[in-house]
Amino acid sequence: MKSRTLSFERVVLPLFFILVCAGATMSGPTSETPKAAEPKTRLAIIGLDHDHVWGLLRDLAGEPNAELVAIADAHQALVDQARAQVPPTVKFYSDYVEMLDEMKPDGVIVTTENDRHLEILRECAKRHIHYSTEKPMATNAADAREMERLANQAGIKVMVNYWNAWVAPTHELYHRVHDHLLGPVQRIIVQYGHQGPKEIGVSKYFADWLYDPVKNGGGAVMDFGCYGAEWAVWLKGRPTRVSAVTQKLKIEQHNAVDDDATIVLDYPDGAAIIEASWDWPYSMGQAQVFGPKGSLLATRNDLFFRSPADNASKVGLEGERIALDPAPKATSNPISYFVDCIRNNKPIEDPLSMKLNVQVMEILDAARESARTGKQQELR
Repeated sequence: MKSRTLSFERVVLPLFFILVCAGATMSGPTSETPKAAEPKTRLAIIGLDHDHVWGLLRDLAGEPNAELVAIADAHQALVDQARAQVPPTVKFYSDYVEMLDEMKPDGVIVTTENDRHLEILRECAKRHIHYSTEKPMATNAADAREMERLANQAGIKVMVNYWNAWVAPTHELYHRVHDHLLGPVQRIIVQYGHQGPKEIGVSKYFADWLYDPVKNGGGAVMDFGCYGAEWAVWLKGRPTRVSAVTQKLKIEQHNAVDDDATIVLDYPDGAAIIEASWDWPYSMGQAQVFGPKGSLLATRNDLFFRSPADNASKVGLEGERIALDPAPKATSNPISYFVDCIRNNKPIEDPLSMKLNVQVMEILDAARESARTGKQQELR
């Protein structure tokens, strides 16, 4: 055994090595030169006076394919707060246009007053920089349509960020509705709200514009009404008529904007009811969809189904809880999704797309006009 082993090692292995080398010489390299790692997507933030920015910074820190390169904001206290949370390589600017020209990011995250969204997009479109903003898209439909026109002309991606787009119950409800689990959608009830910005302790900087009818475009009707319009358009399409009532229930606060809104969307074969409030005793964020075969209820964490045969005493008013898989990383947070769309040239899908959100703004315009005049508004 020993001699045969020695013979193999001394004769066969050298011969094998020679043949492999010869083959490599005749056929060229046996493998391609490894490609250099693809550079990270360079992102910048515009505005720190929207409290959602701090969650977005955490998402950005956890995204391996993105790099935060700069932040633009003129509030020194907010700049100091952000500087303590980001890498030392991040540059800070008081002028966002100067930042765009010097840093040349691939995309921006806009966390400012709503009435600045068009102005900022216009500058990004000139420089072919992709754009993501917190909901709603703008303060009115005219601005939203102009944003869509400029973005399409420049060939840039635009995303409107809603928190409900990143949780599993939302997407499972959508797919089950479109798989006809309920039959034709006849009624949608959307309830989004909380105790009020002041009551939940938003920052002074955020409150300064949330309660401003020009900068925000309204109060609860804008802040939470946009969620209901988003759900309705996504699930059932464009309504034909809109009616709304807005109120100022916290009269002692003397706010310039509404703190409670009820919006009704009429369809030829159904309706959507949107309840948006800064007056509820606790936070609420849910959508319930009804059809002849049952109902689906989506909250932040859960999805429930109730069929006509279900006994409420056994399954509860909500119905039976549906087991859900966690959302894939690329659709689990706005930063990962936005970066994935940029890097792989994917379209921004509903309900985050420009097309859907222009319709959201048209609904909110009609709702505010209905509340002002007391008359139902036709959508053309």
